[in-house]
Amino acid sequence: MTAITHHIPDAMLAAYAAGTLAHPFAMVVASHVSLCAECRGALAAHEAVGGILLDRIETKTVSDRLKSNVLDMLDDPFTPAPVYKRFGAYPAPVMEALKGTPPRWKSVGMGVRQCVLSSGDEGSIRLLSIPPGQAMPDHGHGGLELTLVLQGSFKDETGRFGVGDIEIGDEHLEHTPVASAGAPCICLAATDAPLRFNALLPRLLQPFFRI
Repeated sequence: MTAITHHIPDAMLAAYAAGTLAHPFAMVVASHVSLCAECRGALAAHEAVGGILLDRIETKTVSDRLKSNVLDMLDDPFTPAPVYKRFGAYPAPVMEALKGTPPRWKSVGMGVRQCVLSSGDEGSIRLLSIPPGQAMPDHGHGGLELTLVLQGSFKDETGRFGVGDIEIGDEHLEHTPVASAGAPCICLAATDAPLRFNALLPRLLQPFFRI
């Protein structure tokens, strides 16, 4: 893996540690942290600070009945959640969303494929596979977009992004990402608002592909 040069902002790591980050963005952060030792260390620091703050919160007295009910729940049968590991280009959080199976790709044209992992009120998250040399349509953003490179690389007006790098797009970013030569560029992308395509055809197709 090449050196990671584009990282998660500190404020976003703090939000992830506090559990306040929307699910689509949290999956991207979790995937990046699994690949990036630097951000993994920064996240551990935020979690340690959170633990210190919890220790300083004033304690509350609870009833014996509540304590007994909680302890009784420990005896309830439960099914452990599956444990997923990294597979190929896909980090464990992505494999969890895929339920351990390969992505079910769907063509969106120009050789580009996508696999929608989730979509809802908080936003959407998808895998994108872009052939080498292929440009994505020129677009802006109606909200926030996090794009994490899992395989290959791409370039746009802001620079080059390789495996483990994350690009953060907001309403101020207009760009035309182009997949670099070599292996297809596979990205994990999360958005909380539709993209703003400048060309007519992508705008017409946008509702069908939920981008």
